[in-house]
Amino acid sequence: MAVLMNKILFLIFCFINLLNASENYTFLVKEYNKEIELEAKIISNIVQNLKFGHEKVSLYIPEISETEKNIYSSFFNIASSCNDADFVFAKNEKTSNHLCSSGNKKIFFTNDYGTLLKNKQFIGAFFWSKSRPNIVFVKDRLIENNIVLPEIYNKFIEEF
Repeated sequence: MAVLMNKILFLIFCFINLLNASENYTFLVKEYNKEIELEAKIISNIVQNLKFGHEKVSLYIPEISETEKNIYSSFFNIASSCNDADFVFAKNEKTSNHLCSSGNKKIFFTNDYGTLLKNKQFIGAFFWSKSRPNIVFVKDRLIENNIVLPEIYNKFIEEF
């Protein structure tokens, strides 16, 4: 009986050490998110076609995570506030209503189709539906902001 008890305790000890060991080596795994990287590339492509007039556009994403900041920073200058940005990508409906206090012309984009429909501040949306990326621009808002997109974007322009 004592031998069986010792074996059970030994197995429990080994299991606990195995769990602790996995925590010690998590620094070896670099966090990587393909969806965010694809999103950043698509947003970058859209912004490049908006022709801001300078090489690296400043981007503001409210409540940006460190992972997003690391990925997006290879395509954009990351602005710390909406007022410092050329392009604003609101990824959360709660933050989309209180974005900028300055009157400077900025381009607003969202990742929520519902927000795009409700808030006329946004010219377009990039969102995922059924694991596929979707891009939508609102024709009237493009005209209001004097934005002319290349022909390849015509299939993404909608009238509301």
